[in-house]
Amino acid sequence: MAEIANIPPTIWWEDDAVRMIDQSRLPLVGDLLVCNTYEGVCTAIAGMAVRGAPALGVAAALAVALWSETEGTSIDDLRYYLDELEVVADEIASTRPTAVNLKWGAERMKRFARDNADVGLDALRPLVLEEALAVRAEDETRNRAMGAHGAALIEPGSRILTHCNAGSLATAYFGTALGVIFTAHAEGKIAQVWVDETRPVLQGARLTAWELRMAGVPFKLICDNMAASVMRRGLVDAVIVGADRIAANGDVANKIGTYGLAVLCKEHGIPLYVAAPSSTVDLTLATGDEIVIEERDEREVTGMTVSGVIEPRTSIETKALDALTEAGPYSLGMTKGHQMELSRKGGAYQFDAWMRVAPPNIEVYNPAFDVTPAEYVTAIITEQGVARAPYASSLAEACCGTGAIHELG
Repeated sequence: MAEIANIPPTIWWEDDAVRMIDQSRLPLVGDLLVCNTYEGVCTAIAGMAVRGAPALGVAAALAVALWSETEGTSIDDLRYYLDELEVVADEIASTRPTAVNLKWGAERMKRFARDNADVGLDALRPLVLEEALAVRAEDETRNRAMGAHGAALIEPGSRILTHCNAGSLATAYFGTALGVIFTAHAEGKIAQVWVDETRPVLQGARLTAWELRMAGVPFKLICDNMAASVMRRGLVDAVIVGADRIAANGDVANKIGTYGLAVLCKEHGIPLYVAAPSSTVDLTLATGDEIVIEERDEREVTGMTVSGVIEPRTSIETKALDALTEAGPYSLGMTKGHQMELSRKGGAYQFDAWMRVAPPNIEVYNPAFDVTPAEYVTAIITEQGVARAPYASSLAEACCGTGAIHELG
């Protein structure tokens, strides 16, 4: 199996807490979040400190276990414990609506607790934690299997375009779409990766570019609206993306802009591959028309969020910054709606800022995802194998979990 270097795990359990990389500040600030309550994990999910469909499934499972190991320890009645666990799991699942893995992880923990309730409450609590840790371990195993199946589709010397971030950061470890690229790169098949910046939150520019650089995979960053020109010049051999939810008929919900890429692929005769674990397939939805599309804060479109670290060059600068941050984080008074907060960070000073770009008081439409019809999808890569049309049968086979099948459908 391919190995990737220098990329840390995304989310894990340590010292009775859920720990995760704060992806909202990458790549220029590398902060670690420590969540001691399940509500803290929910806040991290809503704020996109942790994101990516598989990672959200792991986050949901670990958040339920965190509740069980903290607030759940004060409950001595089994029935009440199970009822409260279900309430907490439902709250976690509702944090973001589109990625089915979030609900999948929460539902798996609910089902596990119910199915193992006969062992008694004292024995059940540690088992709940073990199940959450299993969810995390299985995620990496699935991703590596996807990488192997997907790499078999890639020809030597390929130039791959990818959108958003479906890398290790979007999973517990290794990645889905980038997992395919990592594996193909280890096999000597990747000439170059084109990285869409992915407006408006720039997951491609911030996260995918960071991962590829850390892993030593050659790439070039482009604006989203450059993809058509790059394709027309014959510089793209395949497009590989992840998915947040896949309907039973093969319609794919992914980061906004994916549908546009799919149309471009069809026009230029370029294969579009979707890499996602079988847990992303929602067989309860007949088509993508039933997928709820999340709409996010208008400030993602009207301005830009920036995080960084200030290293003072003189004693005068140090004295000024010390004075501002002496009592804790300091918010600067700024005009036009701009925002900036300074805080101490070791021997330096961190800033988190939002800068307005668009005029104030305008209407904004900011869907986080779009749906690509199945007819535009060349194949869907799962840990079970490669699903092809007709997806109604091949995805159902992939989701039954009967073993790795290299070609489905």
